[in-house]
Amino acid sequence: MLIRITRLLIAVLGGMIGLEVGSKVLPLAEQYLALAWTPEVRLLLFRVLGAAVFGLIFYLSSPGLIKRFGKLSALLESQMQRIPTHDIVISTAGLMVGLIIANLVGFALVGIPFIGPYLPILSNILFGYLGLTLAHKKREELGTILSFPGRASKASKREQYKILDTSVIIDGRIADVVRAGFLEGVLVVPTFVLEELRHIADSADATRRNRRRRGLDILNDLQKELGVEVRIWEKDYEDIVEVDSKLVKLAQEINGKLLTTDFNLNKVCELQGVAVLNINELANSVKPIVLPGEEMVVQVMKEGKEMSQGVAYLDDGTMIVVDNGRKHIGQSLAVVVTSVLQTAAGRMIFARIR
Repeated sequence: MLIRITRLLIAVLGGMIGLEVGSKVLPLAEQYLALAWTPEVRLLLFRVLGAAVFGLIFYLSSPGLIKRFGKLSALLESQMQRIPTHDIVISTAGLMVGLIIANLVGFALVGIPFIGPYLPILSNILFGYLGLTLAHKKREELGTILSFPGRASKASKREQYKILDTSVIIDGRIADVVRAGFLEGVLVVPTFVLEELRHIADSADATRRNRRRRGLDILNDLQKELGVEVRIWEKDYEDIVEVDSKLVKLAQEINGKLLTTDFNLNKVCELQGVAVLNINELANSVKPIVLPGEEMVVQVMKEGKEMSQGVAYLDDGTMIVVDNGRKHIGQSLAVVVTSVLQTAAGRMIFARIR
């Protein structure tokens, strides 16, 4: 029904155009044809004929027009969904300011001989484009300058964005961290991270597929069971190939903090001045503190990399390298801690047999 009404409206539009075309064609026809009717009848006849011809043409071509318009509107909608609302508002305001300036300038230029009538059109195009592009490029600064009462709470909420990367999603510990109350604010999951998860799901490795499924389950748990706001961020950076670089760019734009377990991404964020929350660092910080000189009893599990070294583990998974422990594999030993190596990737304890 809606399609039929749309086709009729298109036909009516064609008929209205045909009325005007018929009026314009009549003087030309009178120059070459001897028309016997009165001027009023001739005008009516040509207008009706033009309306009928153009209405029929538009009606017959309406299915193709509707189909093309539908594709165009779907394309525009998908592109607009990728752009944050904040960017749309700022860019629209910039366009309006540019057009206002263009019309003010156009009034002064319209009196110029010959080219004056065309200058307002050019000024509208030029200043409108400049206003749109400048506002888009300076959207972050303009958003701060144009702040108004009540926006402060939104700005503070905006500063609480926590951006999740692929590693922290499939790691799974993020749910426990949120459940314990160590995280607040909005958890942001970019679409390009979800796309990377989809590629993991298509992997031939069953372990990788299970990790991806587990990661998506964790996102659902965060949103439904724990009541955390998980926001899918539609914006993508098609000019950037690497997902890590996209994450850094997004964190810089929205002033968010990046949640990860990737040691290399952690270093990149530090170089770029982006705040990063590494789950591994949090896990290491809550492990029991071990000081040099402290004694403990461990079981040597395997050989170390160096000659005569043995490797043991604490209950939390911390690796202990025992000097001269290779010949005691499978035995429980009393050892003394000599040093502790702490990095973002984990903690390693060096010890000797007591």
